[in-house]
Amino acid sequence: MRPYSIGRAARLLGVSPDTLRRWADAGRLPTRRDETGRRLIDGPDLAAFAVALASEEGADTADPSPYTSARNSFPGIVTAVTVGDVVAQVEIQAGPHRLVSLLTRESVEELGLAVGTEAVARVKATNVHIDRAAPA
Repeated sequence: MRPYSIGRAARLLGVSPDTLRRWADAGRLPTRRDETGRRLIDGPDLAAFAVALASEEGADTADPSPYTSARNSFPGIVTAVTVGDVVAQVEIQAGPHRLVSLLTRESVEELGLAVGTEAVARVKATNVHIDRAAPA
């Protein structure tokens, strides 16, 4: 799984890159540097941080607008995957929103969903559809 840049992680969390850098500097979010010196965040670390951030009251968000569009899509990061023989449960943290979807095990495997994977939950009526985000 590829790591996330500061900018991409900030968009997923709904904060500015500067806010994310401050949190990393304060030790709230583990980062590492690549061979060129860019800060990177591993997917599982970002997923855990997204859950912790959403549970904090008054989380510092740069954009207080909702994470929905006319198509009701929620871009976020997979924070949990529970796979059974036939059915799987996927949790996505999309900014302050936690979404849970039940889908087939086969779908989870085909999409390559795992903790730390970027994904988009799309909601229509009572159904939630999960799309894996294209690599940047």
